[in-house]
Order: sequence, then structure tokens, then C-alpha cells
Amino acid sequence: MADATPPTLPSELPVLPLRRTVAFPLTLQPLAVNRPVSVESVNRALGADRLVLLLLQHTEADDPTPQDVARVGTVGVIRQMAKSGNGLNIIIEGVVRVRADVVTRTGTSMRARITPLPETVERTIEIEAHVRRLQELIEKALSLATGLSEELRAVVINIDDPLRLVYVLATLLDLKATDKQALLEETDLLKKLETISAALTREISLLELKGKIESQVQQEMSDAQRQYYLRQQLKAIQQELGEGEGTELAELRKRIDEARLPEPVHTAAMREVDRLARMGPASPEYQMIRTYLDWLLDVPWSVTTTDRIDPVEARKVLDEDHYDLDKVKERIVEYLAVRKLKGDMKGPILCFVGAPGVGKTSLGQSIARAMSRKFVRISLGGVRDEAEIRGHRRTYIGSIPGRIVQALKQAGSMNPVFMLDEIDKISVGFQGDPAAALLEVLDPAQNHTFRDHYLEIPVDLSRVLFITTSNQLGTIHPALLDRMEIIPLSGYTEDEKVHIARKYLLPRQMSEHGLPDGALEFSEAALRLIIAEYTREAGVRNLERQLGTICRKVAARLATRPADAPAMEKTVVDRADVDDYLGRARFKKEVAFRTSRPGVATGVAWTETGGDVLFIEATLLPGGNQNIILTGQLGNVMQESARAALSHLRARAPELGIAPEFLAKHDLHVHVPAGAIPKDGPSAGVTMATAILSAARNRPVRQDVAMTGEITLSGLVLPVGGIREKALAARRFGIRTLILPALNEPDLEELPQEIRREMTFVLVETLDQVIEVAIPDVAKVDELAPEEVRTESHSDR
Repeated sequence: MADATPPTLPSELPVLPLRRTVAFPLTLQPLAVNRPVSVESVNRALGADRLVLLLLQHTEADDPTPQDVARVGTVGVIRQMAKSGNGLNIIIEGVVRVRADVVTRTGTSMRARITPLPETVERTIEIEAHVRRLQELIEKALSLATGLSEELRAVVINIDDPLRLVYVLATLLDLKATDKQALLEETDLLKKLETISAALTREISLLELKGKIESQVQQEMSDAQRQYYLRQQLKAIQQELGEGEGTELAELRKRIDEARLPEPVHTAAMREVDRLARMGPASPEYQMIRTYLDWLLDVPWSVTTTDRIDPVEARKVLDEDHYDLDKVKERIVEYLAVRKLKGDMKGPILCFVGAPGVGKTSLGQSIARAMSRKFVRISLGGVRDEAEIRGHRRTYIGSIPGRIVQALKQAGSMNPVFMLDEIDKISVGFQGDPAAALLEVLDPAQNHTFRDHYLEIPVDLSRVLFITTSNQLGTIHPALLDRMEIIPLSGYTEDEKVHIARKYLLPRQMSEHGLPDGALEFSEAALRLIIAEYTREAGVRNLERQLGTICRKVAARLATRPADAPAMEKTVVDRADVDDYLGRARFKKEVAFRTSRPGVATGVAWTETGGDVLFIEATLLPGGNQNIILTGQLGNVMQESARAALSHLRARAPELGIAPEFLAKHDLHVHVPAGAIPKDGPSAGVTMATAILSAARNRPVRQDVAMTGEITLSGLVLPVGGIREKALAARRFGIRTLILPALNEPDLEELPQEIRREMTFVLVETLDQVIEVAIPDVAKVDELAPEEVRTESHSDR
């Protein structure tokens, strides 16, 4: 110690809060000071008498308050100080124990009024005995702790003052901060000596246990080295006797030679076998290498299936499995035709986009059957780890290849039809972005050298026919979308569903429910009723469920008949029988009911599940102040469309016969029902304008008319997308007239013949033409000539 005589203490000192440690009198302690309140206290002490009060902070707060610090602490003298980055490094010498009577804080300055708590040392026989006991324990501890310097040993052993000995040992031992604070606050020296003796005894026990463990580890290392030496000798003896290596290694080398591996793969496999031969089966790495070799040999590096490259036969197989879907079938036939002429061609990357239940996944299986290829499928829904695609590196315990390599192993060939299902459902997690990993997989210019993290060998994916499926394109990574050929799969018409039910769904459900051929038959009227009133979907998944329900009821009736009962006649389900099997209809035609009042217009929208019909409602609220209220979870684009429609109507109010006080004394409320479902997009613009005009003129909109199109401030009707899906949705709801933008006329060619035959499509360029069709009895100042409205149906074409 630099000075054993304590200085005269002032009545008030700056406070230095300490986290997780306690400063004791008669000891030196280095401290790192970084917090503003601590730096302020040190600076104030250095500017005065270098004295500072050290108090334990009970909390982990970075900015402590007076309530966060203990009330008993140590006054210390700052002996050394050095700046370090944004903080200070100091060495402080504990002087005397004090009590903080009042602790205050102003800004970053914390101060305390103090009362000294001096400690006296009375050298009784009992204290001397405890001191000698401590010195013996110190000798024993120092003999076990080999890392202490000789200078520290000499300092600790030669301390004769019991109080200083207690505080020095408390500083050196690994005690909790609360235990150190209790030791500082203890006034009985004998109890302090007992506490330190117990802590030192515990430390000695830990040191003895540590030494025992180190000795055991050293012994195990010696045994491992001895085993390695003996194995090397055994290997040399086996070579002298001509016995060679073990059976397992010989079998591995034989498998590698017979696998006809590519040169890089063969080289890597032999390198790993040589490593395996140099280590014993007990080694932890032995099993890791063994598992790696099994995976390496399970990948079908040189195995491919022979393609059926007859386009006519392939089209026949596709037609057997799926009805319609001509675009997809033509694309596969084109690929096979090029393969037949060219002989070698990289596999295309196809993306089937469509509503649930239209047959995207089953179409992949049909394509594999048409080409005589193996079919594998992995679902990407919810995948959020990049390692799911590329695999884990071999440094991790339990690592395996990614799903791509696993699927190749499952297929047993290097040219399967590989379906990546639900690619739009990929998630991004903290483990990486799986969509980014798929960029290499789905790029024909790169996937011939795809590298899995586990195998660390290039894998050729160029011969794989990749097919991805999605319900929508908006959530797919743009770079990933650019690598794929998009093939949309729209919903089915009612006639198509009837055909699919008869040819595919009903035979499959009868087979799955154990019904013999001819045991069940549906009339066409019954099938159309089920399609119209029990399912409302773009695909046929719910239709198949309803057919399965009827098959189960018929199967139950067959299974519960008495054994001696006569043979059951064929069950024929007619339109009147559907209620008995399926209960009351789930869907009713509600267009007439919903549009019976003024202010309601029927629109059509594209959704992930195909198409849907929207009933847009508008009403005027008296006593308002020209406000517009939009409800129904409308997105920003849809809200802007409503405002644009309203602005156009207000600008042309006199021409449209709208009263001058249209909004001067009213608020306008536009609502799109099904408020729990978010909606967005510009295609409802003309529908909103029509609903607002209907409310303003108190004239209802025609019940058999639906519409779609984006509206501009000048009243022009702009083209929109999803015409096929919207037309199918309108047809499902019983709507016969659909108003479309004139610029969407080419999209009519894509509609099925049934839709074009049964529906009338009115092509319009302006809102005036929409109004003439939708609200024909609205009187306008300037009547439109009839020839300005262009109508088109299948019969006209």
C-alpha cells in the first residue's frame, strides 16, 4: 500500500457505482470506467482530493439512480488513471468503510453524504487461530493453482493483518457480488474470517476436482495414442501376412468401382476411403466419413431413364389423365419434338400458376408418365432455411444433403420430373433466403454445376425437368420469376367440371371407397346442381370431396345390408336426390337479392383462388360535409380508384342528371362486403363509379350485369387482367352480361366456347357506355348514340 494512514474524509463525496463487483478497504483494484455517471464522478475526484465513494449497484441499469446503489461502501483513492477510447482505466486503493446517509443525483453527477464506519482489529487467540488456518489453506490453494505468479504468492502469504487478509482474499476469490457486499457490511471480524475460510475451502475443493479431471483426460489421451500405435502395428502385420484391410473398407472400394462415378466424384470418394483406413472405428470422425460415403454412393450419378420422345404418344397419355389444359400439353409436346430432332436439350423450367384444385400437382405426375420419367416432388411451403435447399456443411453434427440431392436419391435417376410445389409460399428466416438458393437450381446456365454444401461436389441438374407450382406470382422473388416459363392454369367451366367429374373424379372416388363398377351413377342434372350450389371454386377439389361424401353413404348402405339380402341395384343419383346425400345447398344465387336496391353494383375480381364476384355498395348520408368514407379493408390503389370515380362524377354531374347538392350536403359511404378479406387493385373503378351514380340518381343497376375496368379522371375505361378468371366467376354466379374494357378484346379469344356461347360481353371505352348498359333508365342531358356501345357475343363472331 502506498500510504497506510487514512486521509481526512470530507462530509460528501462523488459516487462511483460498481456493477457485479465490490471494492474493499486496504486493497488495490483496477476498474474500467465507461458510463457517463461514473466518468463524471472520477473527473470530480481527480479535480479535488482524488477521493471517491465506491458503492455496489444492485441492478444492471446503464444509468443508475440513487435507489439502485447500496448504502455501505468503500472510500477509495485514485492512484492511477489512463484514458482508453471513450472511457477511463483507473487503479483505486480502498481506504475505509463508510455509510452513505443520503445519495443524490443531479444530471450525470451522483454524490453522497457519508459517515465513517471504522474497523478495529483485536488480536485474540481465536482470531490468531483463524489467521493461521487461513494461511494453511492459502498454502494449499497456491500449491494447486499453478497459474499464479511468484510475486502474488509472496504478497498473499506475508500478510499479517487479519482484516487486510480477509479483504485481499475476498478480492481474489470468485464470490458473488451480494456475498462480497455482505462481507463488507459485517462488523464482526471473527465472522468475516469464518466466511473467508469457508469460501477458500470451497475453492480448494474445486481445484482438487479440476486436477483430477485433467489427470483423467491426460490418461485417456495416452490410451488413445497407445491404441493408435497398436493399430498401426496390426496394420503392418496384416500387410505382412497378406490379409490387407478390413472387409468394410474393401466393400466400399468395390462399390465405388462398380458405381461408374464421374471422375471428380470418384476422386473424392477414394480420398475419403483412404482417410477412413487411417483411423479406427472408435473415432468420432469415422462414422461421419462413413455416412458421407453412403450419401455419395446413393446419388445416381450415372443413372438416367430413357425418355419417351414420341410427341403423339405423349399427348395421348396427357389426354388420358387430364381434360383440357391444352397450353401445358402443347408445351410438353413441343419439348419432346425438339428432343426428337436435336437429340439433346436442357430441361425447361416451367411454372404452373393457378387457383387451388385446378390440377397443377397431378399434371406434373402426368407429364412424368408421358415422358417415361421418374417423378419426385418437394413442398416449399413454409421453408425458411437456405440449408433445406443446399444442405448443411459436414462440420455440423447430424448434417445431411439438401432436399435437391435427397430427391435425386429418391428418384434413382439424374433426369426425373422434379416438382417444386408451392414456390410462392417460401419464407425468409434468419438462416438465409431459400429463394436465393433456388436461383442456381432453376437457372439452365448454372445448374449443371450445382454444389450442395454437404457433398461439396458439382451435381449436374441440367437434365432435370423442373416444374414449379404457385397460386400467385406477386410473392415470388423477381429474379426467380425471371428464370421460369410461366404457364397459367385458369379455372374450369361448368361443362368442363361435369366432364372431369364423369371421366376422372367419380371413377377414382368409387375405387377408393370400394364400390364396384356400375354401382353408382350420377345424372348430368345432379352433377350440375352439386357444381352450382355445393361448390363455388375455380378447381375441382371441393367437387371431388362432395362426390366422395356420396360414395361413402352408398358404401355404408352396401356394407350394412344383411348377408342374405338380394343384390343391391345400381344407385342413380338424380337432381332431387342430392339434398338427401349432401344436405341443404351451401350456395344460392344471390345476385338479384344483393342488387335489388339502388347504390349496389356487381363487379368481378381476380383472387388467388381464381375469380370472385364483388357487390360494391354506395350510399349518401345526409347532413354531411362532402366526406367520402371507404370501408371493407380496401387497399391504397382501390381507395384511389374510388376517389377518381367520385371526382369524375362530380365534374360531370349536370350531364349525368345528378342534383347540384350531390355532395354539398351529404357524405358518401362506399363499402365492399366481406370486410375480413383485404382487397386491392384498380379493376373495380367502373363498378364503384356505377354504384355511386346509382345511389346519387336512386336508380338500381341491372341485376344480370357485372363489370370490370379501371377508370380515369376523364372517364376512360382502361384494360385490366385476369379476364378468364373473372368471366368464369361471373358465370358461376349466374351473370349473363359482362362489361369489359374495349382494349381487353384480345382476351376474349382465351375464353372457353361454353362461356362465349352463354354470355354477352360488352366492350366499352368510356363510363358513359358502361352507364347506358348498366343503368339504362338514367336520364342524361346528352344521350349516347346506340352504335357507340359495342356488344359482342359468340354468335356475333
